[in-house]
Amino acid sequence: MRYQKLQNICMQHQISVLLIAHHADDQAELFILRLSRNSGVLGLAGMAFTYQTFSSSMHFYDEDSKNDGILLVRPLLHFSKEDMYKVCKVGGQDWVEDPTNQSLLYARNRIRMSLRSLSSYTFKSELQAVISACRKTRAFVDQFCTKLMNQAVTIVHQHGYAIIDLEILNPSKMADLCLTKFMTLVLQFISQRQRPVRGSTSKLLLEYIRTFPCKTSLTAAGCYLCPATRSKGTKILVCCSVDCPFPSKMESTFIHSDAEKTRSMPCELEQIITDGKLYSDHFVPDASDVYFLDSTSESVLTEAKRLNIISDSTYRNILLLQKDEIEYFKARIEDDVECESKDEVENITTCSNEPLRPGQICYFMSRFIVRWSLSKNIPVIPIPEKSYCDWVLEGEGWHHHPWSCTLSHDMVVEVRHMIESDWLYLAKLLNHASLDNVHQQRICTACESEQSSVNRNLYLVYLRFSAERALKLLKSIPVAARRSLPVLVNHQGLLLSIPSIGFKNCPCLTVSCIFKPRVPLGGGHSSFMQFL
Repeated sequence: MRYQKLQNICMQHQISVLLIAHHADDQAELFILRLSRNSGVLGLAGMAFTYQTFSSSMHFYDEDSKNDGILLVRPLLHFSKEDMYKVCKVGGQDWVEDPTNQSLLYARNRIRMSLRSLSSYTFKSELQAVISACRKTRAFVDQFCTKLMNQAVTIVHQHGYAIIDLEILNPSKMADLCLTKFMTLVLQFISQRQRPVRGSTSKLLLEYIRTFPCKTSLTAAGCYLCPATRSKGTKILVCCSVDCPFPSKMESTFIHSDAEKTRSMPCELEQIITDGKLYSDHFVPDASDVYFLDSTSESVLTEAKRLNIISDSTYRNILLLQKDEIEYFKARIEDDVECESKDEVENITTCSNEPLRPGQICYFMSRFIVRWSLSKNIPVIPIPEKSYCDWVLEGEGWHHHPWSCTLSHDMVVEVRHMIESDWLYLAKLLNHASLDNVHQQRICTACESEQSSVNRNLYLVYLRFSAERALKLLKSIPVAARRSLPVLVNHQGLLLSIPSIGFKNCPCLTVSCIFKPRVPLGGGHSSFMQFL
């Protein structure tokens, strides 16, 4: 919440780079904290020197703008807190001490106070050396995964799914650390849920991706994985799962109107990131210079001692700090479980979508930007052998009034994901006789009383053409990927539009749908290398 508020302030004032005052002591505390939580090497690397973070709000950009986010920079990571005090004293600068920093209720405070008793230069320098080695490992893994994604991953932007080429990826030859990071980045991009893949899910995912050829499906981390069509198991389809057990499938929906001003970030941010990548890439170590590629959370310290990065004394002291925090953490978990068992657990249900009015923008599942409007006149729509405009021009002109049949009286729609009945409905539209009485009545009321017969025939021709064209496009989309496509319906649930495949229940509807994920593939720019 703190970062989100800072980010919103930066976006409002067009600030693209935010300096954070984290220092070396913060990094040491975080290392002990994550070590006690069984974090892997990538987590033990601590805070990045630079990190690109993205706003979850659509107030600040639309379909045409680029979400570069904010670049967080921590220029003081090599300085201790004591250095900060000295700087303030020499400069005659007052500072504020947060009184909650003395409370032992917080893990960081407990670790901070324990570290004070280990204030020798040797311990501090060796602890920072371990963190530095983890940072180099993470820098190597990040660069390795970035290059591999460019080669082995194809993103189908129009429909929001990915294809992984297993022959290019060659997962059987990859280290667990690299493969886990690679799959995490792909799954986070498709699902737009920035939760790390850990524990049993990570093991299950590694086993799945290393099975060649792929013959089964898997649901993990908000994504559905299965063999790609006609690939004979050499490629894997990754699409967003609408059945994953998360609170609300539409929780990221945000709506704003055209009247609200969007703010673009200064263009120099993109150049800063590009220059930073070019510079830092020269300092990323080779695989032979990376120490912890095959290390787990339990073996990092042992490997560091074997490599003489830390001494026996530092090794024992870190283990003692880790043990103390683990015991305290376990005690807290037991207390939390006991309290939770006394309370009734509330079931989580999917929230209904907010209504979307003409001209408003809906950010659907943090992936698709959807907008719709209504035209008073029918646009020119080509139909085989005869254009729709020709049909209109045969008479005195036809102005279709769809509000009486397809849209609710308050002129709003709802956005949901595609379900099986949607493409069954498209198939029914090809044969008007197969429609039930309710749908036939809605079609009939779409026509003006004075020209009901002519208008009805024109409307049926349009519906059939729109459905036929949509079904052809739908066949080119993998079945698993169809379910996460946005669909517009009225308050009665009647299908109005599937914009990704061009279907519209009414020729006067104008609907746009753009795949624009909040966080880009790879998670944006981050650098764990700091150069002085």
